[in-house]
Amino acid sequence: MTIRQMCDEFSVTPRTLRFYEAKELLFPRREGQKRLFTKRDRARLKLILRGKRFGFSLEEIRQLLDLYDIGDSQATQLARTYDVAKDRLAALVKERDELNEAIGELEEQLRWGEQMLASLQQPKAAE
Repeated sequence: MTIRQMCDEFSVTPRTLRFYEAKELLFPRREGQKRLFTKRDRARLKLILRGKRFGFSLEEIRQLLDLYDIGDSQATQLARTYDVAKDRLAALVKERDELNEAIGELEEQLRWGEQMLASLQQPKAAE
């Protein structure tokens, strides 16, 4: 695939693909100035984008992708990915719980603010 085809298929920019290439996450073949991406590059990009969506760092993604070639039918890669994913899920759940707590507190403060504004806007009884 050409860089344009990759961009269209994965909704990324050429700059993104060059960045991942510079970070040694993708390895397109070169024909002159052209970059040609293989099925393996497409599979790697799919995993990179999924990892980014889940909040994995590029270094974590690179390390996990590099485990593909160690020759154990991807057993190590799968086990390590599973462990990293479990840790990330726990972090996301914690973040969600903290956000839910903050949202609840903010909603409570807004209700208080509404009451205060309403009480200030009521005409004062003639003194």
